Amino acid sequence: MFAINHCTVTPVRQEPSEGSEQLTQLLFGEVCEVLDRLPRWTKIRSTIDGQEGWVDFKMLISAPISLQEVKGENAKVKGEGVVAVPMAVATDMETGEERMLTLGTRLPNYAHGTFEVLGKQYLINPAKVRGERREARGEEVCAVAQTLLNAPYLWGGKNMMGIDCSGFTQVVYGVFGVNLLRNAREQITQGEFVPSLAEAQPGDLAFFDHADRDDKATNISHVGMLLDTKRIIHCSGYVHIDTIDEMGIHLPDGELTHHLVQIKRYL
Repeated sequence: MFAINHCTVTPVRQEPSEGSEQLTQLLFGEVCEVLDRLPRWTKIRSTIDGQEGWVDFKMLISAPISLQEVKGENAKVKGEGVVAVPMAVATDMETGEERMLTLGTRLPNYAHGTFEVLGKQYLINPAKVRGERREARGEEVCAVAQTLLNAPYLWGGKNMMGIDCSGFTQVVYGVFGVNLLRNAREQITQGEFVPSLAEAQPGDLAFFDHADRDDKATNISHVGMLLDTKRIIHCSGYVHIDTIDEMGIHLPDGELTHHLVQIKRYL
């Protein structure tokens, strides 16, 4: 059984409790597989990144679709358009009701400023949507990343009001049709290895261990996006730009905060 998130952003929690840790978030229209049910909670698995957790049942609408219809060649739920700005407004064409959509929200059956979710049609400004199926350049990815500058850090967050380091890279790359896994330690398993910082290109992701740890191979704890070979945009405290060298990320006073482990390319 599958369900679709009908809210702008829905928390996915480790346990079925409002006080439980937020693991990630579902964006509007995101399809998830239903794994278990309690009176007020539903355990789900994201069809985008496989993340599992508990969601307040009121945030979901049951979807009468199969796994083949979600992931097969004839999938009924397709991300043909993606919101490419931090916030956009979608309007229900029947009721006129407006809802906010965040960066990376996928728009099923998108065409010319309209899309459809569970039989409802919506209008959206096409200037705020990336709907073309074309190859992306690293500079384009970096430009979208910089629209999230100053967004505050929030563990498990995936939107302008609160985002974590891997949620940041995931939603930005999602705009360009690249499906990254949810956590930094998972994202490093994807992409093409880049031998050195000197060979990096805009949009490459850099992975880090904390500077005071020794076992870098098993403690990937941070990820950011390279703007060039000297600057990185990442979410640590908030989304901002820092300097980077072969050792890692440095504060303005030169202090090393994150030790560079590896660089990967996804375009």
